[in-house]
Amino acid sequence: MMDKENIATKFLNLYEKMKTKTFLTRASLGGEIPFWISPYNPEQQVEIVKSVAGLKNKLENEGLKILELNLYDISMDLLNESLGEGEIFNLEAEMDKQEFKSALQSVLEINEVFMPRVKDLIDSSNAQIYIITGVGTCFPFLRSHNVLNNLQNIAKKAPTVMFFPGRYNGKSLQLFGLLKDDNYYRAFNIDNYKI
Repeated sequence: MMDKENIATKFLNLYEKMKTKTFLTRASLGGEIPFWISPYNPEQQVEIVKSVAGLKNKLENEGLKILELNLYDISMDLLNESLGEGEIFNLEAEMDKQEFKSALQSVLEINEVFMPRVKDLIDSSNAQIYIITGVGTCFPFLRSHNVLNNLQNIAKKAPTVMFFPGRYNGKSLQLFGLLKDDNYYRAFNIDNYKI
């Protein structure tokens, strides 16, 4: 388990990596999609959220433009727009879990609704780095491998770093260290990236 000192070290290393020209220009990837996974212990969610905010601020103080794509916030915005402010909570009270999950997936349909919103955010941002957060809070109605697969056609202008509550071994995502997601081979574990 990563302690607070190790979280501080992890984020100092991320900062040093992410501000380099090599990282920003994707020079070391040999033409591969610039997708990075930053796995972390889900028990440290609160500390990670604070550390991501600090990382964003430090990178912005270096003059870099950062776009944070919080999957939960994007989902809630779309649900409030579609159903009305806070109506999703009324639906949750009226439905069983499976019906509720299906309703969420229907309203947030990944190809028709969710990813077009992400594309709009990216296209209007002029960002040099995209940071994805909120992965665990969107489970099970939004899956990280689906987001990454669909992001390949959208997030081409800048490196993307997904903060992932679980494990990533370069081949498969294991949400919360327990749930195996579909295999995903197109991302690199940023903790293993050498500058």
